[in-house]
Amino acid sequence: MDELPVVVVGAGPVGLAAAAQLLERGLEPLVLERGAQAGAAVAEWNHVRLFSPWSELVDPAAARLLEPTGWVQPDGSAYPTGREWAEAYLRPLAAVLGERVRFGTKVIGVARRGRDRIVDSGRDGEPFSVHVRTADGEERLLARAVIDASGTWTTPNPLGGEGLPAIGERAAADRISYRVPDLAAERDRYAGKHIVVAGSGHSALTALVALAGLGEDTRISWVLRRGGIGNTFGGGDADQLPARGALGLRAKEAVDAGQVTVVTGFRTEGIERTGGSITLVSADGRRLEDVDEVIALTGFRPELSWLSEIRLELDPTLQAPVALAPLVDPNVHSCGTVYPHGAKELSHPEQNFYLAGMKSYGRAPTFLAQTGYEQVRSIAAQLAGDHEAAARVELIMAETGVCGGAGLFDEPDSGASGCCGPAEPELLTLSAPPAASN
Repeated sequence: MDELPVVVVGAGPVGLAAAAQLLERGLEPLVLERGAQAGAAVAEWNHVRLFSPWSELVDPAAARLLEPTGWVQPDGSAYPTGREWAEAYLRPLAAVLGERVRFGTKVIGVARRGRDRIVDSGRDGEPFSVHVRTADGEERLLARAVIDASGTWTTPNPLGGEGLPAIGERAAADRISYRVPDLAAERDRYAGKHIVVAGSGHSALTALVALAGLGEDTRISWVLRRGGIGNTFGGGDADQLPARGALGLRAKEAVDAGQVTVVTGFRTEGIERTGGSITLVSADGRRLEDVDEVIALTGFRPELSWLSEIRLELDPTLQAPVALAPLVDPNVHSCGTVYPHGAKELSHPEQNFYLAGMKSYGRAPTFLAQTGYEQVRSIAAQLAGDHEAAARVELIMAETGVCGGAGLFDEPDSGASGCCGPAEPELLTLSAPPAASN
């Protein structure tokens, strides 16, 4: 099987970094991207400015691959938009990879050649069979290994508080967006309206800050499932990603100034059409009426249906690899306590198959690009047989300045706030903490 490529699913930041890392290890990558260009998902939020600087958004192996072309690395201290990230880095990287990247190619299934999920005999000796669909029809590709870096962008979580769409959510699809609005293109949709923003993450904060600039005639309701605001604004000045801390402070200013009304403990159970507007109904019977538009930013989840013939071992709660899930569980981890991880934590019973990037985190929301770059560096080393390098996981952890996991703040009386204080970044070479013993 050594002559076969390593198939990488997705030509986003982590998928292209995987290709660069594999090439540097002497392995041949084949990147399959359903979109028409590199960073197709990034292009859908190209108006959003990242809170990670350029220094954390360029994979080292990718930079080394680009350097001979005359590519100039952007100013490491600057913060790009999604558009700038794609145009200045992702698309040049895809161009260097050339025919190793196939666009307009949707992966619709992965299996072992000649084996379904239940067959043990000779399984690990067979290559992967990757079924794809293009404009010309379907075909099968063979691979020595598969790295799924397809992300979670196409599968946002619903507005409904039970993990399922609220009753009436599908029928109200014309009034609900699951993306941060681009007000340069969509101003008329939101200006002067009553807008509900649902969610407590950085995407929700970004939307609130943008909408607050529309003027006093725009009414903004911020719906939180948790019982109080708690640490939602983040670590502020204690955040080691300054742009992330500043975003939280700007959102807090909008709330304090009365530009945003906070509605806590609201788990949407139903959506009703009421004349020209909609009404959101919570599980406890409260009603949020006269709503014109809803922006649901409640996170993402992995799409796993096309991996049904692969033997995955996923945590039942997060849908992340079982060894990784305890390290990224948002009910436990924040404040830089997410341990560095690599091929070992990302492995599955299916040998040489890996989830990487945002998809590896399942439903956990705490992913950073540099985490994905470290993941694929370790995976490439493992596939190349350099097990020592694969196990040597090094990562600079950026702390939020907020102690405790997000799930700890569902209680109404939680007053958690920034408590860690500023700290210098540390270069960590860690493994998971040992299991407790009796």
